[in-house]
This record gives sequence, structure tokens and C-alpha cells, in this order.
Amino acid sequence: MSSQQDPQLFRDPWAKREAWRKHPVFSRRAMFARAFPGFGVALVAFTTYVVAENMLTKGKSH
Repeated sequence: MSSQQDPQLFRDPWAKREAWRKHPVFSRRAMFARAFPGFGVALVAFTTYVVAENMLTKGKSH
């Protein structure tokens, strides 16, 4: 008699229905990245604005 079990004996019948939970779209990183759409573009635009304003008004006093 073999000590190994038949792999079909412990097969999960719900595996196909639960597979979506492990899909990369539902990972923590993907969920966080999609939580704030446009945040990256806004951050770059604001940083560019602040740097440009500081460079243009560097020599002027208020």
C-alpha cells in the first residue's frame, strides 16, 4: 500500500470560484494605486509649479 494519498481525493471543488480572490487586480498595491486616481499627475504638476515659481521669484523681494 502506498503512503501517498490520491491528489483527486482532496481536490477543492470551489477552487475555480475562489480563484478571483488571488488575481493581481485585487492585490493591496493595485487597490491603493486605484484609490487616488490622478494623484501622481497632480503631485508632479504641483511640484513643477512650486519649483518654477521659486526660480522666477528668487531675486524679487515682496
